[in-house]
Amino acid sequence: MTSTQQQTQGAKEVEQYDVIVIGAGVTGLYALYRLRQLGLSARSFEEGSGVGGTWFWNRYPGCRFDSESYTYGYSFSEELLQEWDWKEHYSGQPENERYLNFVADKFDLRRDIRLNSRVMSAVFCEDENLWEVTIEDGRRAKAQFLVTSVGILSAGYVPDFEGKDSFTGISCHTGRWPKEGVDLAGKRVGVIGTGASGVQLITEIAKEVSHLTVFQRTANFCAPLRNSPIDDETQQEIKENYTAILEKCMETPGSFMHEFDTRSAMSVSAEERLEKYESLWQESGFKKWLSNFYDVMLPGEANEDYAEFFRDKIRERVNDPVVAEMLVPKGHMFGSKRLPCESGYYEVYNQDNVLLVDVREAPIERITPTGLKTKDAEYKLDVIVFATGFDAVTGSLSRLDIRGEGGQTLADKFANGPRTYMGVQSAGFPNLFTINQASVGNFVRAAEPLVDWITEAMQYVKQNEYSRISATPEAEAEWTKHVAEAGAKILRSQADSWYVGANIPGKARGLLTAPDTAPVMRAKRNAVSANGYDGFLLQ
Repeated sequence: MTSTQQQTQGAKEVEQYDVIVIGAGVTGLYALYRLRQLGLSARSFEEGSGVGGTWFWNRYPGCRFDSESYTYGYSFSEELLQEWDWKEHYSGQPENERYLNFVADKFDLRRDIRLNSRVMSAVFCEDENLWEVTIEDGRRAKAQFLVTSVGILSAGYVPDFEGKDSFTGISCHTGRWPKEGVDLAGKRVGVIGTGASGVQLITEIAKEVSHLTVFQRTANFCAPLRNSPIDDETQQEIKENYTAILEKCMETPGSFMHEFDTRSAMSVSAEERLEKYESLWQESGFKKWLSNFYDVMLPGEANEDYAEFFRDKIRERVNDPVVAEMLVPKGHMFGSKRLPCESGYYEVYNQDNVLLVDVREAPIERITPTGLKTKDAEYKLDVIVFATGFDAVTGSLSRLDIRGEGGQTLADKFANGPRTYMGVQSAGFPNLFTINQASVGNFVRAAEPLVDWITEAMQYVKQNEYSRISATPEAEAEWTKHVAEAGAKILRSQADSWYVGANIPGKARGLLTAPDTAPVMRAKRNAVSANGYDGFLLQ
C-alpha cells in the first residue's frame, strides 16, 4: 500500500460526531444523556476500563462521599431516584461505582462510550470548524463541539522525590489505586500526605498493617463523618422528600442540603455559641461546617473562635499531647482548605503500631530502595502510598494536548492561571467547553445545570446554523479579573491549597474555580444565554 493510499484509508476511518466528550465520569455520562435527548450525536472517549471517573479510579480503602448520598446522585430522572436505594448516608466507592454503572446501563449510554481510549490530542481544524481528537491507539474522530469532562481532581500529583523510582516495594497514588487492590495485611506501610484521601485511607488501613508511618506536612481540620446505614423507613422518607431535598440543595451557596445560621457567632453569648458548636459536633457530615454561624466562614474573630473549639476536640481524642499538637492545625483558617470527614482518624494515632512524622520539621530527602529517608531518620517500608493530592482543575486539561486557533495550546494559555469566560470557554478555542473549570460545590448538583447550559448552547448554535461559538477576549478578560478580585476576598483562597494551585510547584497562584455561589453562577449563565449569548462570538 502506498503512502497516499494509507493516508486516504486513514482519512476514511475518522469518525464524525456532533460532539466528542472526553471522559465517562459523573459529568461525561450526563452529557451523553443530555446530548442524546437533544438529538445530537456524541462519543465519549474514556481512559479507564470502566465508567465512573473519580469513582472508578479512587479505589483506595476508605474512599467515600463526604456529602449525603441522596444529594450527590443525579436528579434528572424521577424513575432513577425512586429505583436506586442508597445503602449508607455517606456511600463508599464500591457502591458509588455500581451506581454510575447502573445509570450507564439504565439509559443505554455504553453504546456511545469507548473505554480504554486515552485522548492524546485535540486540535481545532479552523478550515472545517471541527475538533479532531486522536486516541492513544491512533484512532481519530472529529466533531463540531468538544467537551472536557475530565474532572477537577483527576490529575494525580506525586512530588519529584529523589530516588522515587528506586523503591523495590509496592508504591501507588491514591487516585490510581490498583483495581485488584493492594495486600497490606502485616506490611510496613508509609503514607505520604494527610489531606482528604490520606485521612480516609489511614483510618482504614491502620486496622490491618503491621506498622503504619504517616508523613504529614500540614495538619488539617478533620470533622467526624458519623456515617450510618440507611434503614427502610429512612429510605422511604428520602424518596418521598426528594423534591424538597433537591430544591434545598439548589438554594444553598455550595449546593448542599445545609444552610448557615444567619446570626453572627459573636452576636450571641459565649455559652450559647459553645452550645451551638457542641450540637453541630454531634451531627453528621458537613453540618459542622455549613450549618454554623455564617461568619465562621469569613476571615475574622468568629472563624478563629470555632477553630479553637475544633482544635480542642482534636486534643481530646489523642492520648499523647506531643502527637496531639502535631495534629492540631495552626497555619491556616478553618474552612480555608477542604474539610476532610473522618471516622476514627485521630484515634489511629493512639495505636502502638502508628507513627506520625512531621516532614515540615524533618523534610523527606529521598525515597530509598527499602523505604524513605527524612532529614532526621530512615524508615524501612514494604509499601509507600502517595496521598499527595492532585494538580486540580487545570491539571487534567493541561496534560492534554489541546490546540486552538493558530495552534496555540490551552496549557500555554493557562500557564499563568486559567483564562476563561465563566469557566466554560476560553477565547481562541471555539466550540470547546471546559466544564470541569466551572463546577463549584456539591459536585453533581452543580454539574447537572452546567451540562444543561452547555448542551443547550450547542443546540442554539446548530438551530441557528452557526459554525462556532467562542468566548470573546473582552468577556474573558473581564471574567478573569472578576475571579482574581472577588476570589482574593473569599476564605478558600486564603490558604496554600489546591483551590489556588499552591500544592503544585511552579503553578501560578490563583483561585481555580468561580468565586461565586452556585445560585449566582446559574443566574449569570442563564442571563448570558437569555441575552443571545452575550460575551460569546457566534459565527
